[in-house]
Amino acid sequence: MPLTDVAVRNAKPLDKPYRLRDERGLFLEVSAGKDGKPRKWWRLRYKLRGRENMLSLGVYPDVTLKDARDRRDEARRLLAQGIDPGQVRKSVKAEDAEDAETFERVAREWWAKFQPTWTEEHGTQILRRLELNVFPWIGSRPIKDITAPEVLTLARRIETRGALEMAHRTIQGCGQVFRYGVATGRCERNPAADLRGALPPVKEKHHPSITDPKAIPALLRSMDSYQGSPVTSCALRLAPLVFVRPGELRHAEWTEIDLENREWRIPGHKMKMREQHIVPLAIQAVTIIKELRPLTGHGKYLFPSMRTLERPMSENTVNGALRRLGYTKDELTGHGFRSMASTLLNEQGWNRDAIERQLAHAERDNIRAAYNYAEFLPERRKMMQAWADYLDGLKAGAKVTPFQRQASV
Repeated sequence: MPLTDVAVRNAKPLDKPYRLRDERGLFLEVSAGKDGKPRKWWRLRYKLRGRENMLSLGVYPDVTLKDARDRRDEARRLLAQGIDPGQVRKSVKAEDAEDAETFERVAREWWAKFQPTWTEEHGTQILRRLELNVFPWIGSRPIKDITAPEVLTLARRIETRGALEMAHRTIQGCGQVFRYGVATGRCERNPAADLRGALPPVKEKHHPSITDPKAIPALLRSMDSYQGSPVTSCALRLAPLVFVRPGELRHAEWTEIDLENREWRIPGHKMKMREQHIVPLAIQAVTIIKELRPLTGHGKYLFPSMRTLERPMSENTVNGALRRLGYTKDELTGHGFRSMASTLLNEQGWNRDAIERQLAHAERDNIRAAYNYAEFLPERRKMMQAWADYLDGLKAGAKVTPFQRQASV
């Protein structure tokens, strides 16, 4: 007679352990623990190749009667194929123990621990780099056994496809995982540290940009005439007015925008330098944002994905729009608007520190590092409006005399 939930729940321990039988080899073993409380174990008795075996299926009430029967049925399916479920369990345990020390397991643990300290985009890039370039080759290897030549081999594999900078970043990322492995007792040393000088140095390259005032009007007019998505059009036209990093623009949220005070306050966790950043909004930028509100203002992001409002637009959207306008990747990228603004604002005589603060660049010395996110804000407000007016003048075809910051007396 099969067991019932009531019978299992009410089973009390006796002087000696006893068994309550269910069906098809399943039974509940009941005994008293050292504290006198009942201990109830689900077990399966089975035969394979003439030998009788016993398999533990868990402890009641964590494993209910229904759960125990499901586990029994799964074990019997293996038996029907001539597979010993007890040996399968031992193999899985052995693999789990080994996996705990693999490079991939340690790397994912390291990523999960530090991911909250990175921007969402940066964290995604790090994990994607590991998944594409590292895990397929050394991810399953015990981290303590990996050698410097193995890391160099995968780095050279990346180098051969013309991605030298990616190869350097991959070695750097592996080194961070190994250091974490050393700190947590999974390996004894960081073999990536031995690879310094093993790859050619990366030649510094700048993001393609247009900085010639004679070429900018055609660009601005073509962006105004963009025939694609209205949301993409707004992103395209706003980019040169705010000149933030492309990832910061894509992840802009409506809660960060204060149109009354003409400010966009980007939280520190989204910024490369992990510090809140204020973007003064010129009148022209406010106009574009107001144009955008009926399209996306009911959601989280100013520029959401076309597939779901819960995610920002793709990192390739603005660059793709520039390609549709006829600008190649060697002529201009979304990041190039930053170089455009930096170059021309410096040429126009604006305070270098105000420009650097507006670009949210890393500080080069301790004095500048002490400046807070609001440093030079009055001057930056004036600069951002003057910059938008300057671009409007170029677009209109007028001879523009840039606003010159008067030198302090």
